[in-house]
Amino acid sequence: MQTVVLFVTLAVLWLLLSGLYLPLMLFLGLASCALVVWLVRRFDTVDHESVPMHLGIGIFAYWVWLLKEIVISSLQVTKIILAKNMPISPTMITVQAKGRGEVREVLFGNSITLTPGTLTTDIDENGLVTVHALTAEGAEGVLTGDMNDRVARLHGKGER
Repeated sequence: MQTVVLFVTLAVLWLLLSGLYLPLMLFLGLASCALVVWLVRRFDTVDHESVPMHLGIGIFAYWVWLLKEIVISSLQVTKIILAKNMPISPTMITVQAKGRGEVREVLFGNSITLTPGTLTTDIDENGLVTVHALTAEGAEGVLTGDMNDRVARLHGKGER
């Protein structure tokens, strides 16, 4: 099942990103997706981490929410950069990832890093995430925000 999901995902991404819908291009795109899936299967790297189907359909709603947060943070960082006095207060914090399992911890850490003004610097084996924030308000947002809760709510099976 993961192989089919990987193929469909690659094909949809190829269609969306290429913008080429000529028969030859469609054939070559699907052939390249099939080749990638074949190679990935041959290397035995299709697992719950590379194709995280166990996170359920809720991952799509999470991506939409994350995109909104990225836009909001981008505007906030732009405002800080364009200010005459550049009001930054670099801060390092640690926060416990609420979602258990490697995939959820990495998803949480990557989401923090994707959001402008914050950067995940470390995730330890106990799920403790170290974050650098551009401002104290950004650090407070990581501590009190609902990103951690949203990642933890993603459904999953077979993780620690």
